[in-house]
Amino acid sequence: RVEAFRDAASAMEQEKEILLEMIHNIQNSQDMRHISEGEREELNLTANRLMGRTLTVEVSVETIRNAQQQESLLHATKMIDEIVNKLLDDLEDAKMRLMSLYGACTSDVPAGPIDQKFQSVVIGCAIEDQKKIKRRLETLLRNLENSEKSITLLEHQKSSVRQPCNSKQD
Repeated sequence: RVEAFRDAASAMEQEKEILLEMIHNIQNSQDMRHISEGEREELNLTANRLMGRTLTVEVSVETIRNAQQQESLLHATKMIDEIVNKLLDDLEDAKMRLMSLYGACTSDVPAGPIDQKFQSVVIGCAIEDQKKIKRRLETLLRNLENSEKSITLLEHQKSSVRQPCNSKQD
């Protein structure tokens, strides 16, 4: 029963993360640009209210770690945080580095290179921490993908708006 209890709490942690990501994605979706200002404001207020309510829920499953596992977790977290902090400087490089970290966490054959140093650090972590690290990387990569799609759509909209203007000048 204890393991079932821990598993249920872990599932709730993951569900909270998924809900927060969904609310964030709705707030930043391209569809929000195609509705009236009033509807957009109402949806943003609702999303902010739901985000706030979701953030009030605290679910925590503590992982028992030895000193080496604690050190490995701190090191792995630091490596990911360093890349995240450099995201705005070079988006493409950060994405490639995150993909190589993710490749180090998966048993599947990755599409690109694997960060061997990160892999050895993650192997030193507790199993629960390994799963959390992998989920964090999946979320970061998914968010990057969504951001790139939004940027591409915005660029496409800008270029399609410019073309009619240019043709009128000719």
